[in-house]
Amino acid sequence: MPLAITGTGAVTPAGWGAAVLLETLRSGIDLPTSPLERALADDCLITQVKRVPNDSSGIPKAARLRRTSPISKFAAAAAIEALGTERLEMSLAGRLRVGVILTLTNGCVNYSNRFFAEVLANPAVASPILFPETVFNAPSSHLSAIIGSASPNDTLIGDSTGFITGLDLAAEWLERGDVDGCLVVAAEEIDWLSAEALCLYSGSLIPAEGAAAVYVEAADGRVRIRRIPDPLPYQAIDRETAARVLRQRLAATDDGTTLLLDSTCGVARFDQPETSAWHDWTGPRWSPKRQLGDLLGAATGIQIVAAAMALQHGLAPSAVVSSIGSNQQAAGVVLGQK
Repeated sequence: MPLAITGTGAVTPAGWGAAVLLETLRSGIDLPTSPLERALADDCLITQVKRVPNDSSGIPKAARLRRTSPISKFAAAAAIEALGTERLEMSLAGRLRVGVILTLTNGCVNYSNRFFAEVLANPAVASPILFPETVFNAPSSHLSAIIGSASPNDTLIGDSTGFITGLDLAAEWLERGDVDGCLVVAAEEIDWLSAEALCLYSGSLIPAEGAAAVYVEAADGRVRIRRIPDPLPYQAIDRETAARVLRQRLAATDDGTTLLLDSTCGVARFDQPETSAWHDWTGPRWSPKRQLGDLLGAATGIQIVAAAMALQHGLAPSAVVSSIGSNQQAAGVVLGQK
């Protein structure tokens, strides 16, 4: 069954929309950081992060998004962009069955922080309105409601490679005929807790936020999903071996024109397995984390959106995405033009 990515969407520190993401990656510009402050008893702890620009015009106009945390707004914006106006209207009219798969690592940390801070301060006045926005599946629930979907909806929790697992699940739904098309979305938001936790691994890591989305359908589209090999879980293999075996399974042809999108972040001890596995690659190469920061659960989604956009704009005939997850698995995908 032919599978194609026929829509893309993104929200990143580069801006709102997949077009600005592509422009930023092509330019090679390293985006600036901004301080995230946390007040202490007699001091202030500052973590450098990369935030999504504060531009409310990029947020879809939907009543359900009025009181939601940033992660839900990011997910909705990226997903609506990937779905497109025509398909959105068909979904709302009940003429298109759109499945929703959302992948993440941290989830709704902003509202979790606010809710539990209220609980600790005074349980009697903790806002029950906040609690529904603390659960992992809140963004996917909002998204299905916004597009009027009664089709399957699932939230996958894992490291950044979960987006590729989401693509695999979408393929299963399409093959069974459960949906006409599927939105695969990944999103994360900035909060002091997750940002500081990431920096415990290395002071050189830059936490970031945003979302990525692709619309997948069984179609002969311009951007075809050529290969999604089985992921390599770290329970049975170390990261260095996983990176090497992943390249073998992807079977990507290094013809000097195929675009490689890797998951390196610029910290040598984390990048070493992937750097070693792809050391002799001669074609063009993009490393989104180095420019955008670490979007955690949304990082691999950004790689795939960028790969699809590059093919759509004729920048490469094919693209290979390599993602060496932080603690779960190594996974990848090969995309090609029709």
